[in-house]
Amino acid sequence: MTTQVTFAPPMPGAAAPLGATPGPDGTNFAVASGADGVLLCLFDSDGTETQIPLQERDGDIWHGFLPGVRPGQAYGFRATGPYDAQRGLRYNQSKLLLDPYARAVDGEVRFGPELFGYAVDDVEAPSALDSAGHVPRSLVVDTSFSWSEGPRPAYSYADTIIYEVHVKGFTAAHPAVPEELRGTYAGLAHDAAVAHLLDLGVTAVELLPVHQSVPEGFLVQRGLTNYWGYNTIGYFAPHAGYSAAVRAGRPAEQVAEFQAMVDTLHGAGLEVILDVVFNHTAEGNHLGPTLCHRGLHNTAYYRLDPDDPRIYVDTTGTGNSLNADSPVSLQLIMDSLRYWLTELRVDGFRFDLAPTLAREDGGFDKMAAFFDLVSQDPVVSRAKLIAEPWDVGQVDSYDLGRFPPLWSEWNGRYRDVMRDFWRSHDGLIGEFAARLSGSSDLFSAAGRRPTASVNLITVHDGFTLADLVSYDAKHNEANGEANRDGSNDNRSWNCGVEGPSTDQKILDLRARQSRAMLTMLMLSFGVPMLLGGDELGRSQQGNNNAYCQDNAISWFDWSTPDEQLTAFTKKLIALRRAHPVFRRRRFLTGVEADELRWYTPGGAEMTQADWADPGARSVALYLDGDDDPDRAADGTLLVDDDFLLLVNAWWEPLDFAVPATETGKTWTREIDTYEPSGTAPPGQIAAGDHVLVNPRSIVLLHGR
Repeated sequence: MTTQVTFAPPMPGAAAPLGATPGPDGTNFAVASGADGVLLCLFDSDGTETQIPLQERDGDIWHGFLPGVRPGQAYGFRATGPYDAQRGLRYNQSKLLLDPYARAVDGEVRFGPELFGYAVDDVEAPSALDSAGHVPRSLVVDTSFSWSEGPRPAYSYADTIIYEVHVKGFTAAHPAVPEELRGTYAGLAHDAAVAHLLDLGVTAVELLPVHQSVPEGFLVQRGLTNYWGYNTIGYFAPHAGYSAAVRAGRPAEQVAEFQAMVDTLHGAGLEVILDVVFNHTAEGNHLGPTLCHRGLHNTAYYRLDPDDPRIYVDTTGTGNSLNADSPVSLQLIMDSLRYWLTELRVDGFRFDLAPTLAREDGGFDKMAAFFDLVSQDPVVSRAKLIAEPWDVGQVDSYDLGRFPPLWSEWNGRYRDVMRDFWRSHDGLIGEFAARLSGSSDLFSAAGRRPTASVNLITVHDGFTLADLVSYDAKHNEANGEANRDGSNDNRSWNCGVEGPSTDQKILDLRARQSRAMLTMLMLSFGVPMLLGGDELGRSQQGNNNAYCQDNAISWFDWSTPDEQLTAFTKKLIALRRAHPVFRRRRFLTGVEADELRWYTPGGAEMTQADWADPGARSVALYLDGDDDPDRAADGTLLVDDDFLLLVNAWWEPLDFAVPATETGKTWTREIDTYEPSGTAPPGQIAAGDHVLVNPRSIVLLHGR
């Protein structure tokens, strides 16, 4: 049914906001589209569709005010115009489209030929099949919320400790969280969940994607889903599948539930960082479904092959890439970032496959328009901004260290070096020192700080820490791809047995390896990021690509936590937070700087020959806590105690001679990772004394 209405024009001198913005007398609808016309489609509770042509147009923005429309109203769009794939035009009125700016989404995608914009028997011709019965609806939402009073947490990068976690997996099996809240935003805000985070001592949670996403059709055919959520279709909508309210039959309440979660976490002193996927959408390649952006403005939202506009440029491995050259796409991205920061009050973002956003002319460019917009934006520029500094299939796909100021980056070099060093590989002592001291070789030349490096050993993509020390090879058979998916470059070591073992010697070695790598992570300069569950000994049964496993493979197992490892991780985090000498804000380059001094196990200062020794697997690092200390935000000098870090990656014990650092300096053992508890025996140690550092372990000496 088509209804003609008269729309009120926008306020003089003001652009109509995009999306659906409810007011006291109705709702303003606005959408970007290059189509000849746009139909606003309203849906009654029984599914009846009313089509209303949008009549106001400013350039590519179609808009109008519809009286009487209230929050909770379900709607979508249909775009009228040519279907000409040869020119990149894919308008098809038979396809119901989500609002790219929808604040909430209701319903699931039902896969079938109705989703495709092209005819099944002729990909060059438009499909006549109506998709309304197979796609979700956008919802009008009032995003106002009564926030708690008081300042939000605002940790400097140097003081930040990130905990990467999946909203659902964290509490899906948590016995202390009520069943109706498990796996939801409300579950993450539950006292039991927050208590674990606070007890652990982290300062921020980095949530795997929470933007509305849909699974790929091939996964649904296998009885699987896109559990991680890196398949976004709504950049303003919290994913409905993580909402206890939606689960209870209250659509649109996921927004308030998300806001309440953020409010609770802020009240506990925890920041919230979102993993965002602005590099591609869930619509896939030219043979993928038409759900939103493709049907509204294909040439603006996506990067098309200039020689064949039917085809998408793919730097993401998913079939398409968002067109960061286009003002329409750039506005979408910036509007989304501002919305999540202001209306939902998150504290920052980790950008998936971030180089894709800086490929205006094909190559990565740190002067790209996206970076310009971010640096000039008074809201976004103040948020935490973290890049995954690589994408897919380009000659410059690995761009670690090349991002502009304001940005921090996931340090894949740190991950690889630490994994190889603790597997006792040759020739790594120099790079090990560089990674431990903040990766100045990657960041200092551009005037950036150690906090530009987000240090990681494990993340969602790959082995967990328990699996890193238990498997030599991936075991992804459950994914249904005959173990072909996932990386083969794991740099892991099973410590002598593949997978689960009852051999106590193997288990002890695995535990020591885990403690050593966690110690490096928490004591290195930079921003440490802990994979959620590593402190519990969480395993994914050797699956290093569990993106499609929404089940016990991916969920936290709270029934059998490794309590000893958890206690040790808490101790490390508390040590880092208590001592600014581990949180340096400026580079102290390892070989030259007086503030950092490196010694051989014999107690002599390291020479160039020592650094070049391919067989060197041990070193001592002296950290002077009162030599040229950093300053706090209020100007206070961050004077600290001294520490001596004794590192032995050999498979045999080594006797370290304690170097003479200061006259009369005495030391006590703070940590010994060889011990199951990590607790070192008491006793005073002086210069010239010898300290036994057991195989593949670390001793930290504390000089007060």
